Amino acid sequence: MRIGLLTESGYPYVGGEGGLWCDRLVHGLDRHEFDVYAFSSGEAQEDAGWVPLPPQVRRVRTAPLWAVEDDGVVFGRRARRRFREHYGDLTAALCAADDPATPEADRFATAVHGLAALARYEGGLVSALRSETAVRALERACRAPGARRAAREARVPDLLTVAAHLECALRPLSLDWYEEDGLGAVDLCHATAGGAAALPALLAHHFFGIPFLVTEYGVRLRTHYLTRPDSPPAVRSLLAAFHGGLAAETYRRAAFITPGNTHARRWQERCGADRAKLRTVYPGMDPAPFADVGESPREADPHTLVWVGRVEPAKDLVSLLHAFAEIRAAEPKSRLRIIGGPSGPEGAAYLGHCRALAAQLFPDEADGPHAVGDNPVSFEELGGPGPATSADAHAAGAVTVLSSVVEGFPVGLVEAMLCGRATVSTDVGAVVEAIGGTGLVVPPRNPRALAGACVSLLRDPERRSRLGAAARARALELFTVDQNVAAFDGLYLETVARTPVRHLVLDHTGDPLPFAAPAEAHVPGHWTTDPGPRAVPRWAMDTPVPATETAR
Repeated sequence: MRIGLLTESGYPYVGGEGGLWCDRLVHGLDRHEFDVYAFSSGEAQEDAGWVPLPPQVRRVRTAPLWAVEDDGVVFGRRARRRFREHYGDLTAALCAADDPATPEADRFATAVHGLAALARYEGGLVSALRSETAVRALERACRAPGARRAAREARVPDLLTVAAHLECALRPLSLDWYEEDGLGAVDLCHATAGGAAALPALLAHHFFGIPFLVTEYGVRLRTHYLTRPDSPPAVRSLLAAFHGGLAAETYRRAAFITPGNTHARRWQERCGADRAKLRTVYPGMDPAPFADVGESPREADPHTLVWVGRVEPAKDLVSLLHAFAEIRAAEPKSRLRIIGGPSGPEGAAYLGHCRALAAQLFPDEADGPHAVGDNPVSFEELGGPGPATSADAHAAGAVTVLSSVVEGFPVGLVEAMLCGRATVSTDVGAVVEAIGGTGLVVPPRNPRALAGACVSLLRDPERRSRLGAAARARALELFTVDQNVAAFDGLYLETVARTPVRHLVLDHTGDPLPFAAPAEAHVPGHWTTDPGPRAVPRWAMDTPVPATETAR
């Protein structure tokens, strides 16, 4: 089958977020064809290029979310009226107070589809979304009777901020992807995230009846709820309403929703996803690089703790360093190796803070168990003077520690499990789900509990060995590439089987090819039942008719 893979800031770009699992998925499903539709996050990502693509990737089309070109089209009177109508409905849906009797979800979806049809057949949507007309429509919706209180309190700077954000979020509507030879030619769409990546799938479903599924390893709506904490209430309320409406429409129209763990699944249910559509698919990892360490009978330094990951405030290395101060007091021979580089400027500043804290907590002692200048805490980076790979990093210690206060699916923890290492982790995100009883879990931001768990494992090598063996067996059963690829292959086949899509087959002259599809393929529902006089294919009901054809 032909699959339209929709990505945002990921595959096929080098170093893209979430690109690795997409690459493994495409390589694993070599009997299918892939058309990749990718959003880039910046000029630097585009300059870095793409990863090597397998032959089953037949086409790659990219678009920047960080910039957009105006097509120069100026709306005529009729197009301006349609824009005011659709954009007014969209902003009214965002500003409306929560009322179960009001079908705001339908109003939101109709407005988005109307704007998409306007962009597809008329163009000019970019300049319209940036115009004063859009800001005034938003202002009228905020001042309308029945608008929520936060919206009524919006001031001019708030309106400008929200209008600018809506213009960025609606940029995918203006792309030229929604044609018969574009997304209309695929058998199904697979959006690798919610939000912008899912919007083209929604439009392909609307224009052509293409079924789609959505994968979220981190729930995008939850991310929007947690961002902009310092913004005015009106801005937070309106943007949350927009992203909430987009997520609700995505979940409603998707054939399947595939969270990467139960933690994400609970969030999706809370945000309106139908439980019957949910299928948990764990991220797949290649166990081969960890086989030598995981199957090795020898144990690493029994006094060493290892932390591996990207250095950033969410990892809470400060609590880990305070915990290690207690560990060091109980076990004077213990050492801590922090292996990983900073994540951006914020991570670099946080790394500097952690280095200073380590120097303060563990001053060099001439009479101590270690020589002067040999601090028991070391900061290293992969590929530098330290370990060459993550497998070598986990092999360097007897226990792997995770101290995060925020975590999605803990990939680093699964790497430690594949290495057969006992782990001590904080109870955040999907940690408990991944560990499943094969490691120790403590509350976050609790250095004393973290220290107690680490000391108990450092003093009990037999327990470490048992937990490590159980952890490796669990990781090989649940978190490999093979199970991930097989799960998506099954979902692809089930989706297409449940939602047959008719494509118009043309001959060499461009005319429809007679008898290219069997007649029974045009009958909706089961072929033995009478569909009734009003039953028509879904693609026929949802496809707008261009104005030129209407005139004829």
